Amino acid sequence: MPDYASSWDFTLANYGPVWACVVQIGLLLLFLMIGNIVRRVVPAFRKCMIPSALLGGAILLAVNIIFKQFGFVLVDKRLMQVITYHCLAVGFASMSLKTEKSAHKTNKAQVLEFGALQGGCYMLQAFVGLGITLILFLLTCNGENMISYISGLILPLAYGQGPGNALSWDINFTNTPAAQFAGNGSFGLSLASIGFVVASVFGVLYINLHKKRGSLYVRKGSIADEQVNFADPEGKEIPDNESVDKFTIQVGFVALAYALSFGFMCLLGVLSKFTNSIAWGFNFLWASLAAMLIKAIVKVLRKKNVMHREYINNYQMDRISGFSFDMMIVAGVAAIEINDIKDYILPIVILSVVGAVITYIYIRLVAKECFKGFEHEFFLMSFGTMTGTASNGMILMKEIDPGLRTPTSSLYILSNFPAMVMIAPLLLFLNFAGQSMLNAVIACALFFLLWLAYTTFLFRRRIFKKRYANQPVEAWKDE
Repeated sequence: MPDYASSWDFTLANYGPVWACVVQIGLLLLFLMIGNIVRRVVPAFRKCMIPSALLGGAILLAVNIIFKQFGFVLVDKRLMQVITYHCLAVGFASMSLKTEKSAHKTNKAQVLEFGALQGGCYMLQAFVGLGITLILFLLTCNGENMISYISGLILPLAYGQGPGNALSWDINFTNTPAAQFAGNGSFGLSLASIGFVVASVFGVLYINLHKKRGSLYVRKGSIADEQVNFADPEGKEIPDNESVDKFTIQVGFVALAYALSFGFMCLLGVLSKFTNSIAWGFNFLWASLAAMLIKAIVKVLRKKNVMHREYINNYQMDRISGFSFDMMIVAGVAAIEINDIKDYILPIVILSVVGAVITYIYIRLVAKECFKGFEHEFFLMSFGTMTGTASNGMILMKEIDPGLRTPTSSLYILSNFPAMVMIAPLLLFLNFAGQSMLNAVIACALFFLLWLAYTTFLFRRRIFKKRYANQPVEAWKDE
């Protein structure tokens, strides 16, 4: 006999277990569409390329603040943080699963230079951000509104990796008593949200300024782009009309990658206290590595003719990552709690402004040094990525290179692995830096030395003129 006493239904009486999650996701999608409408209606937002997801999240945040005045909480902050955390990993997994097809002959040295640029930019943001808040801590440590010495280390996570990782390590530092930090996730989310505005506004100003100077022009013509050509004319991919939809297969690959990364995180969690502390904050990294492993296995199976069709579709992987990052942005902005950041307004403002300026100058100098012939496209792609997300960078770059005639996008794809290796020291020392002020000073010095090493590599031709005198940099030409 069924246990009728423990039965339940789908009515409003069971709102929490049945409807709460669906309603919150519905809110995110609804306000994402509202943000898109506002962007299309208000020309200023469209001209500045402010992401629809950012506008939607800001509107949802404002509406929630108004509702709170009447005693009604519209947004579940904890659930929004969970969505932000997982969407980051899903987005990275789907990006890493894409097959690396390049429409250009890429220079191997420039692939390494692109990776070194990303590593150098992260280290620059890390040691400058950490240096700023170490000074602010010393100035305020005896007062009521003490500023945590570690808060500046969230700058490279917020600008370089977006809301997901900024949230994760904000929470991590908040739960570390020695860090003396109380961001509760809102500090990192606020800094990441400002990063999207910086990417869009600075990027548009850059385009308009250089157009007026006559040093930048929009490249005409187009090349074959595998993202547009998703109809599979050669018939190598699985067909759409099989028993399982092609998109379902793509979601399955992403889910498998995240499941493997979850298993790895569980393993790290039980090994030791140290590995447990780094396991859960890098879900995006483990998801990316798991995705690369799956992609390598699929490649081997294809080569041995065990697998006869292409199962991974780049276009649909882009759609999954795009959806994940849009949801991450909306949820991340909506999860901001104003009361949590009121004591951190000063460091947020200083870090935002200084972070934007140093990132702009550094990438501009590297672009002129290493990527002659397409320095503007490279700058826009890199600056948009290092202050917002890869989507911001791609949107800005396509404003002047809509046909992807330059090798910028190909270099970005191929540089992911070297960039990951060069960024690894920052990720490994995050937990160490939060344990004490002395550790933070040591980490700051280490980040400076790494920045110096990466920058020396990028400017090696200028620094070691005699050695590279007979090896001039050949500028890329638009044929």
